[in-house]
Amino acid sequence: MDRPTGGVSNPLVLAIDQGTHASRALVFDRHGRTLASGVANIAITYPQADWAEQDGQEVVNSVRVAATQALQALGTRRQDVVAAGLSSQRSSVICWDRVTGAPLSPIFSWQDRRAHAWIDELQPHADSVHRKTGLFLSPHYGASKLRWALDHLPAVRAAIDKQTLCWGPMASFVVFRLCAEQPFLADPQCAARTQLWNLHTRDWDPELLALFGLPTGFLPRSVPTCHAWGTLDLPGTAIPLTAVNGDQSAAVFAFGWPEADAAYINIGTSAFVQRALGDFPGQVPRQLTGIILDDGASKVYMVEGNVNGAGSALEWVSKEFGLEQLTDKLPQWLARPEVPPLFLNGIAGLGGPFWQPEFESRFVGEAEPWLKAVAVVESIAFLLQANIDHMNMYVPAAQRIRISGGVSLLDGLCQRLASISGLPVHRRDDPEASARGIAYLACGRPADWNQGAHEDVFAAHSDSALQARYRRWRALMAQATGI
Repeated sequence: MDRPTGGVSNPLVLAIDQGTHASRALVFDRHGRTLASGVANIAITYPQADWAEQDGQEVVNSVRVAATQALQALGTRRQDVVAAGLSSQRSSVICWDRVTGAPLSPIFSWQDRRAHAWIDELQPHADSVHRKTGLFLSPHYGASKLRWALDHLPAVRAAIDKQTLCWGPMASFVVFRLCAEQPFLADPQCAARTQLWNLHTRDWDPELLALFGLPTGFLPRSVPTCHAWGTLDLPGTAIPLTAVNGDQSAAVFAFGWPEADAAYINIGTSAFVQRALGDFPGQVPRQLTGIILDDGASKVYMVEGNVNGAGSALEWVSKEFGLEQLTDKLPQWLARPEVPPLFLNGIAGLGGPFWQPEFESRFVGEAEPWLKAVAVVESIAFLLQANIDHMNMYVPAAQRIRISGGVSLLDGLCQRLASISGLPVHRRDDPEASARGIAYLACGRPADWNQGAHEDVFAAHSDSALQARYRRWRALMAQATGI
């Protein structure tokens, strides 16, 4: 590893991946081999329509439990862990007290859209917001949720009066609570997802704070992705935290330095397609731009398209039609020749390139429930391809797709994506892309990172029926959204 190892001959790195449904911790060696792991599930609640909340203390506890499990599994080798990294839900935000560390609000999940009606009033400023932040004006990002907290939570207003308020990315809260120094810092990617961070100045923007009606002085200090964040205070050991990044941004680095001619797709609760670029690409209409790495020397920018209804859409169809053990049954169903209906997928709102927070999901055509589940899987591939098609108008076309995430384990999804896009789809043998990517960054980007990993390649096949379904789906989406 490039970082100081304190004389350790075989240094290890701890990767913490704090996700929507669980906190995971994995320990890697300098070649990217997994040596130990731990996991702790966490709850998410939906108190009313458009609300999605998590408990801040539960999240902190879950990270401690997962990290402790992984370290204990190492036995005496736990002393060889010389660095740690944290990947986190990007657009989730929270308010807490600077003195006690106690949460003053729930974690407002990235899924939360409670302020969508209020944020609609800011539409005249949407283009200015996009130019500054690289983000399309949306209730999924943190700014409108912090404004909601200011308007509705007395504890937050009281903390402002006492000058003890901290608010911002969930990652900043986790770092504050887990590091002995209680650092109040934010990485570029998670800071950007508040929609208050200026991509060009790489710092908080006073005009954006004023636009959202938020007071200054309570956001964390902006620092690079790779930074001396503090010291993780875990039972029996103290580990320097050297990298913090958003989960989807970290996933791009799972198998080393990103390739300029590859499209990176990560599919979990939501799905994301990203192109990593060495230079700032400028504003891309109806898609996101941002910075996914700043290590103090190098910077990597991205163009991103997102699909809100991926794993969340599979959960929805499972509950809607009583399809038990859906994940186990889908591979067989996806291999069958029957033609599915089309599914206009607005689960959790439409992301890029459509951007409609309120969209009625619906099937076009009748079918048995199992075939509707197949249609939902196809809709994920279709939404990803719509983002790729749009992206290709602004950046050089990709030559391959690299895919990761739990939902990517569906061969039928990968094959459909290959056949629609006309590109080979490469899937590595480890779906834990966010943890692997943050480990790579935390340990100083070793040149021989995970070079021997197994890879499945799904070649593009000629499938005229699938292509025809995609064209018809795209026409229906254009009719429904105007995009």
